[in-house]
Amino acid sequence: MSTFPSDLPKDANTRLQELENGLFTSDLSVNEFLLVKHAGFHPLGLVMGSSIYHIGLQKGTWKSSQEMTKLTAAMYNARELAMNRMEEEAEQLGADGVVGVRLDVNFYEWGHDSAEFIAVGTAVKAEDGSSYRNKLGKPFTSDLSGQDFWTLVATGYMPQALVMGTCVYHIAHRGVGQALGQMGQNAELTNFTQALYDARELAMKRMQDEATNVGATGVVGMRLEEKSHQWGEHTIEFLSLGTAVAKYSPEVPVVLPRPTTIITFDN
Repeated sequence: MSTFPSDLPKDANTRLQELENGLFTSDLSVNEFLLVKHAGFHPLGLVMGSSIYHIGLQKGTWKSSQEMTKLTAAMYNARELAMNRMEEEAEQLGADGVVGVRLDVNFYEWGHDSAEFIAVGTAVKAEDGSSYRNKLGKPFTSDLSGQDFWTLVATGYMPQALVMGTCVYHIAHRGVGQALGQMGQNAELTNFTQALYDARELAMKRMQDEATNVGATGVVGMRLEEKSHQWGEHTIEFLSLGTAVAKYSPEVPVVLPRPTTIITFDN
């Protein structure tokens, strides 16, 4: 029997123990399940991590654009806690990695300054017995779909980690004089442009640094999300997400699994 991390709930321990007996669970579609199997991996179980986090108070200066460092740290640390617990579950199942990872943030009525951060994905293991863990010796994580995962493996690459960078930024308000001076005119709002530009760059740079730390040669499926959450319109979180990948073998021809043809005869 496996030794489970002490911070995982008792019910999670029981659920993972049952999965060790051969049953698997997964949020993969039927097509995704087929292609993950075609790529040489077998699903072990749905794994998840959760963290309910109190987000501290920080106010920006009305006339100044600046990063809200306390809020940035809260949003980053909470996601890391959820991701780490999901990886712990995958570790206990002996997984090589987790595919189809989703990161969600939920706010509840019982606390507008608190949020639940959830990481969910399907743990998988190579059927040939090889290890595909990343440079840090941990199961790889990826938000790629089953189809994209199969295509990536077929081109000789493997996921290393779901990497992210975040930046919570307060965007300065326009002064009354500036607003009146631009009334009725076409003009770039340079303070807004620069603030948003700087915030995105910070998030993207932090994501790239994570990819470098796991020895990746690139990031695929990258996306940049912007959310104000509950802070108001002048404070925005920029979240950069993607799957860090590295070459592991020569490219092989991509051949789709042949569909089964069923022929019926009328009497």
